[in-house]
Amino acid sequence: MAAAGPAAAASYANLKLHITPEKFYVEACDDGADDVLAIDRVSTEVTLTELCSSFSLWNLPFKKDVPPSAVTRPIFGILGTIRLVAGTYLIVITKKKKVGEIFSHAIWKATDFDILSYKKTMLHLTDIQLQDNKVFLSMISHVLSVDGFYFSTTYDLTHTLQRLANTSPEFQEMSLLERADPRFVWNGHLLREFAAQPEIHRFATPVMHGFISMHSCSINGKCFDWLLVSRRSCFRAGVRYYVRGIDSEGHAANFVETEQIVHYKGSKASFVQTRGSIPFFWSQRPNLKYKPKPQISKSVNHMDGFQRHFDSQIISYGKQMIVNLVNQKGSELPLEQTFAKMVNSMANGMVRYIAFDFHKECSRMRWDRLQILLDQLAEQQDEFSYFLVDSDGKIVTQQEGTFRSNCMDCLDRTNVIQSLLARRSLQAQLQRLGVLHVGQRIEEQADFEKIYKNAWADNANACAKQYAGTGALKTDYTRTGKRTQWGLIMDGWNSLIRYYKNNFSDGFRQDAIDLFLGNYSVDEVESASPLHVKKDWKFLALPIIMVVAFSMCIICLLMAGDTWTETLAYVLFWGTASFGTFAIILYNGKDFVDAPKLVQKEKMD
Repeated sequence: MAAAGPAAAASYANLKLHITPEKFYVEACDDGADDVLAIDRVSTEVTLTELCSSFSLWNLPFKKDVPPSAVTRPIFGILGTIRLVAGTYLIVITKKKKVGEIFSHAIWKATDFDILSYKKTMLHLTDIQLQDNKVFLSMISHVLSVDGFYFSTTYDLTHTLQRLANTSPEFQEMSLLERADPRFVWNGHLLREFAAQPEIHRFATPVMHGFISMHSCSINGKCFDWLLVSRRSCFRAGVRYYVRGIDSEGHAANFVETEQIVHYKGSKASFVQTRGSIPFFWSQRPNLKYKPKPQISKSVNHMDGFQRHFDSQIISYGKQMIVNLVNQKGSELPLEQTFAKMVNSMANGMVRYIAFDFHKECSRMRWDRLQILLDQLAEQQDEFSYFLVDSDGKIVTQQEGTFRSNCMDCLDRTNVIQSLLARRSLQAQLQRLGVLHVGQRIEEQADFEKIYKNAWADNANACAKQYAGTGALKTDYTRTGKRTQWGLIMDGWNSLIRYYKNNFSDGFRQDAIDLFLGNYSVDEVESASPLHVKKDWKFLALPIIMVVAFSMCIICLLMAGDTWTETLAYVLFWGTASFGTFAIILYNGKDFVDAPKLVQKEKMD
């Protein structure tokens, strides 16, 4: 199995960036490479030149068209280009950290980036345009600051082992950019100009967003590599409360493909699961309440997008076993009922559905009851199997379907269940490969079990930070196999942080993602920027009134009047004023949250 394709498909791994006032030159420094990419900072034209064999006055070789006065620095990849108010910017990877190797291919995490302006001066901008450009730059910087950008210059990270094994020789010869799964290339929009010119594909670095964990493990003295890869989709990407459900194309919010890989003596095994928001049209806009009520749209045809979603899932993964973990009471109940009803209405034999009320079943620390769900899914999991290829490259088994798990956010509850299903698959794989003896259980292998649990907990944290803005909940169970008091305290703290971010900073985060992914394009000649939204008077007045009233109430309590009736009257007056103002703010909650400005989410839903 040629998992990554021949060397011709690789991207350049070693690059130097030469900067002059007129051009950016990107020099390929790989062995035998003689290409130089020239980017004109005025016309934005991108051309390819080659190594010049001439020598300078100092008898040193130099690159064609690169002046000796150029400022030179090493870079590790080109993320792409983006147009902002001030013009075009080049984004490059300036630092990287090696995660490990997969089948002798180095995997890297991009840890730092630089955003370089084509323009040499900002004098052509007005003060308002300068401010807007600064905000847009901060948005791009924010997305790049979110941990979890991974790349390889020789291996295709965007595809599962099974997809790579079932490709044509023509596919293997394609560049990494050309063959990558567009769902998981987070800089696809930034690389659009590079994609249009096949001759410069080797300078482009497709980057995925998500989580990768690699470990060399040993059980019974037998060494094997164990990997966990979560690929986050860039379609309908966003933050927790502003992006829910699906869009008209059937793309689900917070869709993540998670692959567990084992490599032992040349044999490779893989087990794939997916997670994604409940796939019909619903929303849950923040409104200052701790848990906004989900709203199912009444004005659209849900079945259209629902059908498209599962048609694409069946094409990509085969049979679908939906595991819905939402509450079967309260505000989540209508979502569960609608989901079940739509699966029945679709009447597709390739799609099955099971609902498991996670919180009810596991209440009062009864986490052993998760075994009930695993037992219900066991027959289906055995039927789906897993992907296995032997050391000779022969495919032994293929995975015939996937578990599509979801809760409300597709984070905490979902990750717990996925880790348990993955362990069950791993048990079968390691026994088949001869790593585990007959009758041995993974749970009994203390050293490996610690690695396994921590990796899945780290996976939960990564996915949660990227979508909800904080680490995951319930990771104490994933790490230790039981609920702890400290875990409950940390869950409470993370819930408070989520509340603040979801209400007061997620609008900016959503705008940043939409700008980065190309859902919004900056118009340089646009006079009225969507960034400038005039706030209603009550946005400033009501919070001030509430704070003043509450402060006066406290002062009246501390500084008693001449009589207790006088004190009581003041306290009641200012208390009523503060709580009354608070009630008005809560009633108009949607006006006080940080809402996205660049893309109207209602139109996207």
